[in-house]
Amino acid sequence: MTVVMVKSSFLFLNEVGGTEILLIALVVLLLFGGKKIPELMRGLGKGMREFNDAKNNVRRELEEGMRETTPPPAPASTPVAPAATAAAADINLEKKD
Repeated sequence: MTVVMVKSSFLFLNEVGGTEILLIALVVLLLFGGKKIPELMRGLGKGMREFNDAKNNVRRELEEGMRETTPPPAPASTPVAPAATAAAADINLEKKD
């Protein structure tokens, strides 16, 4: 049996090392300049914060909706057999006399 492995050119991110990251940072610095990078990062941070807030709001609304539609669980009680109750009552009466 022969196994053929195909390497996709789109999955190059698993092979990015320190040198590649340094090269990308240098290109970004040259393209945008030192003054624009903090503005870009600030905008990226705001966008991520807004996304997380929206995600949390949707999750909260779904959980509240599930709580409203689901009836509360019945209280757990252990049923007592009538014969056991009658026998216990007889024993208690005998002790009092």
